[in-house]
Amino acid sequence: MRASGILLSISSLPSNYGIGCFSKEAYEFVDRLCEAGQSFWQILPLGPTGYGDSPYQSFSTFAGNPYFIDLEKLIRGGLLTKEECDSVDFGEDTEKVDYEKLYKGRYKLLKKAFENSNINKNSAFKEFQNENSFWLEDYALFMAAKERYDNQSWHNWDKKIKLRDKEALEKLKEELKEQIDFQKYMQFEFFSQWKAIKSYANSKGIKIIGDIPIYVSLDSADAWANPQLFYLDSDNKPTRIAGCPPDGFSATGQLWGNPLYNWDYHKETGFNWWIKRIEYCYKLYDILRIDHFRGFDEYYSIPFGATSAIDGRWEKGPGIELFKAVEAKLGKREVIAEDLGYLTDSVRKLVDDCGFPGMKVLEFAFDSRDSSGAQYYFPYNYKENSVVYTGTHDNETIAGWFKNITEEERNMAKLYLNNRYTPENEIYWDFVCLAMASVSKWCVIPMQDYLGLDNSARMNTPSTVSVNWKWRLPKSAFDKSLAKKIYSITECYGRLPKY
Repeated sequence: MRASGILLSISSLPSNYGIGCFSKEAYEFVDRLCEAGQSFWQILPLGPTGYGDSPYQSFSTFAGNPYFIDLEKLIRGGLLTKEECDSVDFGEDTEKVDYEKLYKGRYKLLKKAFENSNINKNSAFKEFQNENSFWLEDYALFMAAKERYDNQSWHNWDKKIKLRDKEALEKLKEELKEQIDFQKYMQFEFFSQWKAIKSYANSKGIKIIGDIPIYVSLDSADAWANPQLFYLDSDNKPTRIAGCPPDGFSATGQLWGNPLYNWDYHKETGFNWWIKRIEYCYKLYDILRIDHFRGFDEYYSIPFGATSAIDGRWEKGPGIELFKAVEAKLGKREVIAEDLGYLTDSVRKLVDDCGFPGMKVLEFAFDSRDSSGAQYYFPYNYKENSVVYTGTHDNETIAGWFKNITEEERNMAKLYLNNRYTPENEIYWDFVCLAMASVSKWCVIPMQDYLGLDNSARMNTPSTVSVNWKWRLPKSAFDKSLAKKIYSITECYGRLPKY
């Protein structure tokens, strides 16, 4: 079925108190999606963010980001006062997230709410703990221990804790009981609020497209609690790490730093951890976008300690065997394969064998830095079983990109668009329509591209830190007038929902 949606991170919602969250603005965004004739809301990963504030470098693959807890709901519940929340400095710019101020202020408020909650007498909280014990216990202890060790990576903790000596862990649990309960409380509140929003969206005919990073962070509860899942040495330090090789966008490649999976161990266990992970994701989302899908065919392996990705090498991944195991256990599920970048025949075969739609990004078709652009990303080469984007969270906005490409590339794009009349400051609409008109069954447009914003609204520039994940949707920008225009385009290209 032809359909379309909008990409917007939860953090980018125009909520009060410093960052987008599960507030009334989230429900209003769902309502506006309906008015615009959309079928999907695509979001970025929901996990608690670590170094660099990246949702792709989370402290847990299962936990939720406490920043997204709606403080106004806690005020209505009598756990906080409006005066307490208003007294915290979250920064003056309502269209940018100030993560330093957020870190200093928001957890103090959540701690007050926890202390006022009497949560341990809540039967729903006890049920939540039981249902999620397979990850919650380790995560809560991990985060409490991080606080004890001044937020250092777990590799710098006392050796017995680092290597999970049983007796030492039991003693630590007793010492940190209140902090552990606080971590569990935040997860309970997070998932209760997210469940309500997802239920509301689904009731309105909106499906949530969630994003699952292929890798987990080295500094995570997953790596600390389950070192056997990864290539770690006897001291639980990685021997090789993840990244991607040099290309037209980066002369030295990208050094991600994530630990690589011990795929032999995963095969021996019937991919049990992966099955649990994906099963859990379908409680949070309706459709999964799996990031860096090519890593399941071949993954780029870089020596630990390297300062660039130049000396990495390709290793063989689990391939179709993993996805057969998942389907055997969970049945056929909807997945989008993020198959961007340099693709080999074996990657394309894996995507085809899985039956998952791959991704098409219009920017790549006209950008000479991408060697496979003309062959792979021009709309006339699309297959119906694909998802088209103007750009993703890792790309420039379409307006910023069009300004920055060469004159030759701009002329090529104009020729392809048969553009003779649209002013360049409005040409982003032509790219939106080109994506909508394509044969791809689904079309997802970043919110920034519907607003025609320049690169000041870019979400992420790979291989940079401290400047990303900050953009927020201006209040009232997604108004009824814009929703009406999006609806007309969606209707024109046959992508309206069919209830």
